[in-house]
Amino acid sequence: MDCLLNPPPQSILDLKAHAHQLIFRPRLDSFTCNACGLNGDRSPYICVQCDFMIHQECFSLPRLININRHDHRVARTSVGVVNSVCGVCHQKVDWTWGGYSCQRCPQYVIHSKCATRNDVWNGKELEGVPEEIEDIKPYVVIYGNIIQHFSHKEHYLRFHVNGFFRDGNKRCSACTYPIGLQSFYECIDCDFMLHQNCAEFPRKKWHMLHNDRLTLVTSVAEFFWCIACRRMSNGFKYQCGYGVLDVLCCSVSEPFVHPSHPDHPLYYIREVKYRQCYGCNGRTYNVLTCIESCCGFVLCFCCATLPQVVMHRVDDHPLSLCYGEKASDKYWCDICEKELKSSTWFYTSKDHRASLHTKCVLGDFVGLMPRSTIKYGSRSYEVVLNNSISRPFCRVCESHCLYPISLKMLGTSDPYICSLNCQKRVNSLESLTTKLEALYVLKTTKKESDDDDRTQLQAILLAEETAKKEPDYADRMQLHFVPLVSCSICKRLEVVVNDISQTGHGDRYKLVCMFCKYCCYASTNKVLTLKRHIYGGFEDQRLEP
Repeated sequence: MDCLLNPPPQSILDLKAHAHQLIFRPRLDSFTCNACGLNGDRSPYICVQCDFMIHQECFSLPRLININRHDHRVARTSVGVVNSVCGVCHQKVDWTWGGYSCQRCPQYVIHSKCATRNDVWNGKELEGVPEEIEDIKPYVVIYGNIIQHFSHKEHYLRFHVNGFFRDGNKRCSACTYPIGLQSFYECIDCDFMLHQNCAEFPRKKWHMLHNDRLTLVTSVAEFFWCIACRRMSNGFKYQCGYGVLDVLCCSVSEPFVHPSHPDHPLYYIREVKYRQCYGCNGRTYNVLTCIESCCGFVLCFCCATLPQVVMHRVDDHPLSLCYGEKASDKYWCDICEKELKSSTWFYTSKDHRASLHTKCVLGDFVGLMPRSTIKYGSRSYEVVLNNSISRPFCRVCESHCLYPISLKMLGTSDPYICSLNCQKRVNSLESLTTKLEALYVLKTTKKESDDDDRTQLQAILLAEETAKKEPDYADRMQLHFVPLVSCSICKRLEVVVNDISQTGHGDRYKLVCMFCKYCCYASTNKVLTLKRHIYGGFEDQRLEP
């Protein structure tokens, strides 16, 4: 019907698409498009002089574009280097179908279908748009080993060939990792420091995980989540809109050669399903892959950016990253004292006397700068180093904080959070606590009946909970009766506290859920246990009769 109302032209002369006039052929006919290289099954435009065929939609292929795999513009062409390989899919390019190539780097070519993918191209046609020459150098040399970095213009930085910091107190302001034994730049007048590699990151950069150009942002007001490794950080970041990468992940470019797989380079291949990383055995779809047949080596961005050498207080010597072992020998982590899977990557000393989980060495908050303050959920936290003689207890898991960096909750007497899992549990429990406190969902009372309170409570129920239209069990409510369909809060409580309807000795309290009418009696100890789980072990919550 669309072709009937808006019939395509019978002939087209478009010198951008082809040098000769093209004739429309309205019939079912299998062909291969000479513009994009894909097969078609109907109505091509053909050239009777040179046997050229093209899709109708391929007339709109751009002539000059930027892609996220290359720093220069690429132009549409039908002539290229023989036996060349596409820079995106890394398959052979057949110039019968045309493609794109870089005028500055003639060896770099790309299929038409790959160049115009929405995860590769930002959709902007650059023909007729002059190319701007931008100064993206991150620093200027003042004299000798003194530079001025654009992120710290107020002071000069001095270069040091090798790091000499064996603790984690001195950290790079860009990646937030310890300076360690790497070469670095140090501010002459303050404690600002940068790794040599981090100081050389360009101010603007293309990256394969985002289809537009990213800008290096050095003033980070709040922490962010890297879209590549999913780590939280408040160091320097590359950003364009909602796409944010930390500087370590953004430094990964193709071809990527990692010491764990030196024989073959790794490439980013867009995945539609999760792949298992060889370093951590985790599953993700943002991975770097070996394209050699029968290899299948896969590496996630988190493992790809792990430091090769670190310092830790468990050993006086540097610890090196070990890429797993095929032997079935058992190892034990010297930090958490739990079994270490030898098939995954871990850190070890030169004499192999110490073996450590990568997470135990770095922790979940390695991307956060010590002595900074972040806001997570409704709470504010100070990022603190865990380098004292006595390690603090985590308020959630009630274990010693093992990792080198912890979060200190401001305004509380029991402030420390050891890991991201514990932090997420705090947010989850605080969200549940807010509902229970503000809306009186769970009423704790010694009264046998509380009709007045019940009427008042029912009047202020959450709209989102009442919208679920859960059954009204008021007529069938009995002692210790658990409804067949419990509300979401009671379901959660039943998972956290095993069999909360059990009664104990001594004073008993009556618990009533005003959503699903769950009703039970419980002892004082049982109610305290229940509230402790609700509030995540916080001791500042009191039980009032």
